[in-house]
Amino acid sequence: MLNTALQPDTGLAGTGWFPADPGAENFGTALRTQGGSLLTSFAVALGAVAVCLLLAAPAAYGLARFGLRGGRAIVFGTLITQMVPGIVVANALYSAYAELGLVNTYPGLILADASLGLPFAIVLLRAFMVSIPGEVVEAALVDGANRFTAFVRVVLPMSRNALITAGLFTFLFAWSDFMFALTLNTTDDVRPITLGIYQFVGAHVTDWGAVMATAVLSAVPAAVLLVVAQKHIAAGVTGGSVK
Repeated sequence: MLNTALQPDTGLAGTGWFPADPGAENFGTALRTQGGSLLTSFAVALGAVAVCLLLAAPAAYGLARFGLRGGRAIVFGTLITQMVPGIVVANALYSAYAELGLVNTYPGLILADASLGLPFAIVLLRAFMVSIPGEVVEAALVDGANRFTAFVRVVLPMSRNALITAGLFTFLFAWSDFMFALTLNTTDDVRPITLGIYQFVGAHVTDWGAVMATAVLSAVPAAVLLVVAQKHIAAGVTGGSVK
């Protein structure tokens, strides 16, 4: 992608191994035509992370600590939801969104994308919170904190790695989402980068350099986040595996 993006006025068939005359013209075209889509993807992905963590953290804590009857069945059902094909969910959501007026809106797409990471976040956070010693929470309760305060000031800080991991994967799910973006948007009012690239390619595209430059720009945020948060991801994924 980077090789083609750096070679102006070239097609895929005529691309060499290295750019003979590299230039940034294609990136200028990509930013000019798809910059708005990149910002839309950022807004939607960050909103999905916020919604997902706000729902997943208390749900995981309840499943981990309160000994709810049928808790294992709930966790199993949460895992099962990830097996449902995305197109089935998208079609069902469209009918509901049309009645609620959420089609072609940021909140609608944020809620839909948050659902992509919610099952994974609940399972991951629950596994981590189960490993937190109960004595730590009890000590906070003895010191005068209520359950909500103990959850916010004790459990969440101790679950930082798991929260970062869940948030990062939710961001990646939302950032790479194409099905919801295509199904729940009928105009260009809310057009994330995945849908922007799809429309940019079209049926008779000749400017592959600009297309590849857009693809490179869309891959950079995910790559940067994975590198920066690598330590937290490793700790978050393995943190709930050993008590």
